Amino acid sequence: MIVRMSKYTFVLYHERQKEFLAALQELGLVDITTAGWEPDEAERAMLAELEQHRAAGSRFAELAKEAGFEPGEPFSDADEAFAAYLQAAAGIEEMKGRLDKVRREADELAVWGDFSPAAIRQLAQDGVTLRFFSVYDSEFPAVVKAAGDALIVREVARSEGRTYFVTVGRGKADELPFDAQEYRTPDMTAAEKREQVVELEAQSAGFRALMARAYASREAIEAHGARLRERLDFSRAGRSGQREAEGRLVVMEGWATEETSAQVDALLEEWPDVVYFKDKPTPEDDTPVVLKNNRFANPFEVIGQFYSLPRYGTMDLTAFFGPFYMVFFGFCLGDAGYGLILVLASFFLRRKKTEAMRQVANLTLLCGAASVLFGFLAGSFFGIQLAGLAMFAGMREKFFDTDMLFTLSLGLGLVQILFALVLNIVNVSRRFGFKYSLGTLGWLMILIGALGMMFLPGLGVVLPAFVWYAVMGIGAVLMIFLHNPDRNPLVNFGSGLWNTYNNVTGLLGDVLSYIRLFALCLSGGTLALVFNDLAFGLTADLPVVVSQLVAVIILLFGHSINLFMSALGAFVHPMRLTFVEFYKNAGFESTQREFAPLRKTGK
Repeated sequence: MIVRMSKYTFVLYHERQKEFLAALQELGLVDITTAGWEPDEAERAMLAELEQHRAAGSRFAELAKEAGFEPGEPFSDADEAFAAYLQAAAGIEEMKGRLDKVRREADELAVWGDFSPAAIRQLAQDGVTLRFFSVYDSEFPAVVKAAGDALIVREVARSEGRTYFVTVGRGKADELPFDAQEYRTPDMTAAEKREQVVELEAQSAGFRALMARAYASREAIEAHGARLRERLDFSRAGRSGQREAEGRLVVMEGWATEETSAQVDALLEEWPDVVYFKDKPTPEDDTPVVLKNNRFANPFEVIGQFYSLPRYGTMDLTAFFGPFYMVFFGFCLGDAGYGLILVLASFFLRRKKTEAMRQVANLTLLCGAASVLFGFLAGSFFGIQLAGLAMFAGMREKFFDTDMLFTLSLGLGLVQILFALVLNIVNVSRRFGFKYSLGTLGWLMILIGALGMMFLPGLGVVLPAFVWYAVMGIGAVLMIFLHNPDRNPLVNFGSGLWNTYNNVTGLLGDVLSYIRLFALCLSGGTLALVFNDLAFGLTADLPVVVSQLVAVIILLFGHSINLFMSALGAFVHPMRLTFVEFYKNAGFESTQREFAPLRKTGK
């Protein structure tokens, strides 16, 4: 659910603003509105430094994965540690570029062998010119022939289909009687270049050692970044608000949750020279949003954050799309064995003590459990068809076949769409009044009437036809004539017909989108079955030990790929159904304003 907010308006003397903001920051419960904020030069520098902190976190994560990497001796000071990181990062990048260049030059010089650059320079002073070339091996005889007696040509080396040679002449370089790729006269040998490589590698090793020390101080660097963010937030809040009375007074807007507003009020009572007004948010306010859900719905906030937060005053749909997402994930993965792996993975993720990782672990556990259940109903365990096993002989008729899966995917889609329309009606009624939801209610009644007439007789529920026609007729009147209560019903007729067309065509596209659940379930199960057939079919004629080893390799490789691709699809496609079909029919409204109170580091 969306946590209720209290709106504050503060009026105070401008010279007291920083002191007052420091008190709010110490309390850590008030979000100061900073709309229209443009960073000054100092704040831009802080933003750039925060980006360097973000890059440091990414680099440290990469270092932790490197084989054989060992942290160095940590620094005693966070500022020193961060400065060392910046020096090491810049040095490593510079050395990498220089090493690549020098190594490439050393490889290019290697074909010319061991020579004396000083002798070449002396010859040039004496009027003897040496020029360096290469051609394809097949072209070199033509070069020698074209040079004749006018130019001395000497082969130096052959490498990768090319012949490297030099020409010896006197005086200035004349026009050549042949075509060849010419190289700049070398100023050093490959051996001398490799000495430079050794020197640069030593310098690079020094920077890497400095980076290892910075890595050992990563917690201090992280705390340094948090304090920087704290200073930036304080500076940003200090430049917010409106200046009144020739700049002597400052008017600021702040927000606090209702459950903590008593603590804010207590702090404000300690500031008698600060005038404040406390109100409830209005629809026109850009109210910050923070969500608070129960243990079941909380993990699905991770999914909702990929799209946007719900606008304040609307409905938080997390608890409503969560069960559908879990079922859709299990449907898409469609294998009990794969789901079991996800369940086990969730316990490994739970070892990470951060709140974010705990949410991910709980989400993985729920989706994995749904996959185990649905995979069992679909009769698949690592691609093994349970219906073909003797121990499940009595349950063969209970497993879902492809026709049932196809029907179920469309049925789940219809249920979610109808549920979204109900939520839309409730949300609009709560915010604006029941009469503004009559158009959506009419569309819902038409759908219920049509579906009831089509499917309930097959379930043994028989009602007179006029009941369904009456339901659909009342729904049509509501949707066409009463969808906008602020206008005359006859004026609504034209726009009502247009809305009817959009609803009918939109419903068809929305329902067909849910076929992806069936397609992903079928494709993942088919691939798992194929890998099983490959593992045991290709190894049937091999010796027992060899066949078992090869079969295990094929199974591990094949099922790993299939699990990755299936889990990725099961993660993305239910999310797409949530954000497009469900959110649209539920009337979701988004905001980018997340509740971010001004606070001290660690609070």
